Amino acid sequence: MSRHEPGEQAGPHGSTAAHPATGAAASTDRPEHAPGTAVSDRVRAEFEDALVTAVVKAVGDSAAHAGSVFLRSRDGRSIVLAAACGTPPSLLGGWQLIPVNSPIPVAVAYRSGRTVHLADATETVRRYPQLAVALPYAFGSASVPVQTGQESLGALAVVWAAASGHPGLSRAQLRHLRAIAGRLGATLADLRARGGTLDCDAATVPLQVPAPEVPAVRVGLFDWQLDTGAVVADDELCALFGLTPGTFDGRAETLASRLHPGDRLSLRAAAREARTDGRVLARRLRVRTAEGYRTVELWGRVPEAPGEEARSHLVGSVLDAGAGAAAVTAVERLRDGIFSLTPDGRVTYTNRCLEQLLGVSGPELLGSCLWEVVPWLSDPVFEDRHRAAMVSQQRTAFLVRRPPDRWLAFSLHPDANGVTGRVATAAPPQPPKAAAGPPVGAREAEEDSGDAAGAPPDARPAPLSPSTPSTPSAPSTPDPPVDRAAPARLGAIYRMMQLGSALTAAVTMDEVCEVVAGQLLPAFGGQHLAVYAIEEGRLHLLSRTGRHDRFLHRLEGRPLDAPLPGTEAPALGVPLFIEDRQDLPGGRPPRAGEGAGEDAGEGLGEAVATWAYLPLIASNRPVGACLLGFDDVHHLTTKDRGILTALSGLIAQALERARLYDAKNALAHGLQNALLPHRLPVLPGIHTTGRYLPGTSGMDIGGDWYDVIPTGDGVALVVGDVEGHNIAAAGTMGQLRSAVRAFATAGHAPGAVLAGTNRLLTDLDPGLLASCCYIRVEPGSDCAHAVRAGHCPPLLRRPDGSTEVLEIAGGPLLGVVGTSSYPETRLDLPHGSVLALYTDGLVEERGQDIDVGIDELRATLAHAPAGDLDELADHLLRKARRSPHRSDDIALLLTGYHPERD
Repeated sequence: MSRHEPGEQAGPHGSTAAHPATGAAASTDRPEHAPGTAVSDRVRAEFEDALVTAVVKAVGDSAAHAGSVFLRSRDGRSIVLAAACGTPPSLLGGWQLIPVNSPIPVAVAYRSGRTVHLADATETVRRYPQLAVALPYAFGSASVPVQTGQESLGALAVVWAAASGHPGLSRAQLRHLRAIAGRLGATLADLRARGGTLDCDAATVPLQVPAPEVPAVRVGLFDWQLDTGAVVADDELCALFGLTPGTFDGRAETLASRLHPGDRLSLRAAAREARTDGRVLARRLRVRTAEGYRTVELWGRVPEAPGEEARSHLVGSVLDAGAGAAAVTAVERLRDGIFSLTPDGRVTYTNRCLEQLLGVSGPELLGSCLWEVVPWLSDPVFEDRHRAAMVSQQRTAFLVRRPPDRWLAFSLHPDANGVTGRVATAAPPQPPKAAAGPPVGAREAEEDSGDAAGAPPDARPAPLSPSTPSTPSAPSTPDPPVDRAAPARLGAIYRMMQLGSALTAAVTMDEVCEVVAGQLLPAFGGQHLAVYAIEEGRLHLLSRTGRHDRFLHRLEGRPLDAPLPGTEAPALGVPLFIEDRQDLPGGRPPRAGEGAGEDAGEGLGEAVATWAYLPLIASNRPVGACLLGFDDVHHLTTKDRGILTALSGLIAQALERARLYDAKNALAHGLQNALLPHRLPVLPGIHTTGRYLPGTSGMDIGGDWYDVIPTGDGVALVVGDVEGHNIAAAGTMGQLRSAVRAFATAGHAPGAVLAGTNRLLTDLDPGLLASCCYIRVEPGSDCAHAVRAGHCPPLLRRPDGSTEVLEIAGGPLLGVVGTSSYPETRLDLPHGSVLALYTDGLVEERGQDIDVGIDELRATLAHAPAGDLDELADHLLRKARRSPHRSDDIALLLTGYHPERD
């Protein structure tokens, strides 16, 4: 969807470069069609119009100051910024391309199909901390999916200024927002049916729409018949001349009567000039107003073809730029520095005093960002203050030290169309008193502090930190040269924060690899990623993403001393960036005894043009390697390489932590699997099947168990649950299972079995409680005896399909009191019935009474086919298996009673 037209310049990531002066994109994102056809141009124009209309209407109807439309990427892994209104894409940092699995509101709205409404900053921090980490400002937002039918095409989001307590959008506004997204989805689906391509990629250049604003210049249009004096004027021109549009008689003399007497001759001279030269350029006229006179400019031309002797009429405009000129004159009289910034931070105006305060000339400032031109403003903190002002739409102020020892107070005043800034000289900040609040440099003024130079210390803006120390340095030596590429920019900082925040939620090695692929590929526009772990000095592939994998197998099992780029990076602890195969021999000199280029290209991959080999170093030792690949030759800037190097450290720490977790988890699962029965005994007339389902979070293990124990006069059916989800719970479960089996095989009655097990658990005192249901079936008698220790009641399905919850007398949980007793209940078991014993993880859901879950399980058991117990068990667990956030484990034991008749 993003093609570069002839003459456009691609940026470092393949995107079209922004204009250096305005920050506006040089081209817009367009769907790809067969070039040169009227249909493709029409569809492309309709596509752009649909995006712009949707985002502008969404901002207007929501009373927001910024909005954006994201569309899914071609590979389906990301959603890409396609259009923005108000806040420019450059302020979004690393959020122009978002992984679909990110815990970010716009991504959640896309993949869930639901509206995500965050009324204020407090709700944003509570529900989406990752968003608050990357955009730590006071704002509210609403994100809605852009869909066609059940298919998600993207998401639409709006942002408004909102401190804590803001009510957010009303229900009516949210309905309007969803309706706008719905119409956009229908339009995009229609365009796709007509041949349009809606998917985006990393090279997509978003459409940028400025927020609506009051025009600074008023323009009136006219058509003047020079021979007759008749004038056709629009309403704005009438207003400029102080006339009511409905009462204007259409005569040039009437307009002339509204001019200064000295300018009426000038108007007639303009008519003569038009007849002679065919145009009028910037002739100034003074129009009478209630307060005096306003200066306007007359511009026009004669539309007849050149060379015609008779020029009959003049068309043109009258411009009222007097207010702007007066404002400039007034600002130039101030002794403070005044500047104006576009939404993305580029300077559009400076007065002379600002040039003196900053020590930089106006031409150097115009079209650039202050932090790019002024060396002592190059710290990312200043850029962050501008971003904070734009996103939160709140004024902010701070102090900055201009070397060697001059302090300046900055205040930023934002609206949706940019920032007006004020700079004044200020006294050095005073050190804070003991226990009087945060240290100097940590306080931030949310309101304009007025004249910082004359304000008391507590009312002055906080100094920027860390680039502006509170103790001025002595001006004994000139300032050293400034490396303009040295300071990290906000996009790099937020990208690291975003990945670091996502990695904190990754527990296993698979989850770490999934996060790395989901974050790095969209952030840098790569197509391939592989993560290797080092085991016994050799590389072993953990995860890969991309189409080409033949070269990855060449690295599998290779030792770190192999002469390959993929092994040298972790072995030497230095990242290796190969932008072109031709650069490889110069990038790695041959080793001793090695021919030039020997094995140099091995491991690069024939279809991949550019590679970044990142060593993963944790605790000063290599733990793995991360490979990032690009299909096309990709220039990795110094900033890109620095970001990737820093991110590799985060990845290494997360990978090492996950490796330790996986090892501990494997040990726990091994313990639990050893304690659970591997197969159930085959008994005449009784068919049994069991299932154990671990939880989906935490260690994925617990204390649930089931067992089938042959006894001298029957068979014992057991299901139990030890509280907790850890190795201690699994160990206690093993002890209880052994105790129950010992008491049962010794011929004790059901009540005595649980009483003895309870005494044992109390004596062991592991600090854990347990529940248990024990049923002894006596084949041939069609009866059973059951006991419960705080456990869920079993279910009985009769031969006719009717199913009931069995009312069984129960005792307390095991491990509460050592002298507890457990009464028995006699059960009738008809031939062909099915008993279901289970733990609470199968029937318990957050926010729902457990009795509701038990009744749902009863209904499912009643209506499910019961011919095969294994199929029945899988059917009962189907809902639980589909739950992605089930915190408890599950044990299920089904018993079919089919005694043989004599």
